[in-house]
Amino acid sequence: MPLTLIITEGLLPKERRQATVAKLSEAFLKLHGLTGNKFFTPNVIGHIADIAADSTFAGLQPTPVAIVEWLTPSFAFASREIQEAYVAEATQIVFDACDGKHPREKIWVNLKYAIDGMWGIGGKAYTNEQLGAAAALG
Repeated sequence: MPLTLIITEGLLPKERRQATVAKLSEAFLKLHGLTGNKFFTPNVIGHIADIAADSTFAGLQPTPVAIVEWLTPSFAFASREIQEAYVAEATQIVFDACDGKHPREKIWVNLKYAIDGMWGIGGKAYTNEQLGAAAALG
């Protein structure tokens, strides 16, 4: 499940990059009851996309931004409780990682769903049903 943290250059101190992605990923796994799952844990992947300060905008103006963006199967984030909990937790993680210097109002969290059957891992295209079965194994 790819995580992308899109962030204006300079907001996230370099020494906090790995821990921030790890915390965002751990929150995803925890809220879905998948902490330590042998199939899902190694397939939660992520990267940080640093964007130049003159290339991030909000309210039609150049503005520093932080966007936590997931691409997941359609069964992820399925309940309102998980959605609300993750948005709150992810926002706090990014806020803390930026030393509280980047306002929560400029931290966004969003989600894109993959087409069922187009979840490729190790050369195999998994359906949602197959992903669920793999997760159930542990």
